[in-house]
Amino acid sequence: MGILEKIAEIEREISRTQKNKATEYHLGLLKAKLAKYRQQLLEPTGKSAGKGEGFDVMKSGDARVALIGFPSVGKSTLLSTLTSTKSECAAYEFTTLTCIPGVIEYNGAKIQLLDLPGIIEGAAQGKGRGRQVIAVARTADLVVMMLDATKSKIQKELLTAELESVGIRLNKRKPNIYFKQKKGGGISFNSTLPLTKCNEKMVQLILHEWKIFNAEVLFREDCTSDEFVDVILGSRVYMPCLYVYNKIDQISIEEIDRIAREPSSVVVSCNMRLNLDYLLEMVWEYLALVRVYTKKRGAKPDFEDGLILRRGCTAEHVCHVIHRTMVDNFKYGLVWGTSVKYSPQRIGLQHLMNHDDVIQIVKK
Repeated sequence: MGILEKIAEIEREISRTQKNKATEYHLGLLKAKLAKYRQQLLEPTGKSAGKGEGFDVMKSGDARVALIGFPSVGKSTLLSTLTSTKSECAAYEFTTLTCIPGVIEYNGAKIQLLDLPGIIEGAAQGKGRGRQVIAVARTADLVVMMLDATKSKIQKELLTAELESVGIRLNKRKPNIYFKQKKGGGISFNSTLPLTKCNEKMVQLILHEWKIFNAEVLFREDCTSDEFVDVILGSRVYMPCLYVYNKIDQISIEEIDRIAREPSSVVVSCNMRLNLDYLLEMVWEYLALVRVYTKKRGAKPDFEDGLILRRGCTAEHVCHVIHRTMVDNFKYGLVWGTSVKYSPQRIGLQHLMNHDDVIQIVKK
């Protein structure tokens, strides 16, 4: 029996098992086995018959955004509209057969946008070059999921399930669980709060399934058994996702209003160029980018060329971007902007920078 058959067998078993207190351990074990087989499917052991041709492109710009969706939902049209790159668009499915990169210039930042071929059901098992598409998506900073507004609900569920099965968790935080394998001493289990979704017996069963008999486990939040399996694997990618509903010119205004109010959702029409400016605003927000300007002593700030950094960056990060030796010679900084109480304010290396701040660095 191959891995695909084993996965199908376990999925059938899970679907026909009733969920109640008596079966929770059995279901937890089945899910652990399922994760194990899926991991083997993604990373085959032994000698492979030569590598297949991947289509990852070189990372460039300040951030990377991957366009994922079913065939013919308007991914190539969006790329051609937002960037100067022309991706072939046609009225038939699978027009795009490889990864086509484009660059969006927004707020002084260069954001790389990747137009990936359409995903079909079963992509996680390798159907329709699905594995290569998903491998490229794992390297992105943000996933933009393109959906057809006329059949969006089923598309969203199928795509999320495909990405979940290969270890991409959308709009989720990493579980706050400490896990460390040891050489001996058995399994040490602790939690800092009462657990309602998982317990010590479940954790031990899952660890035994993975042939782990010596480990230290500490739950710092109430997590499920699935989230604990994700922590054991350690190869899960947690990334933000923006759901973009295209072809809104084909549905009613009430339906558009309902979709637009859903979390992490943007409604657009690529053909009629509707709401594309708001889409770019949301991409900037989800990428958590900030722009910081520099200023020389006695001169006006350089508003032409800002530094693009991540939200939560400090004056130390700004120094590293300018030059790696600047931190050693840093005496203090002067900042104008929303991150200080008064302008200019004298700051140290650990001062948090805000969007559109101006900084002047004084060396020793």
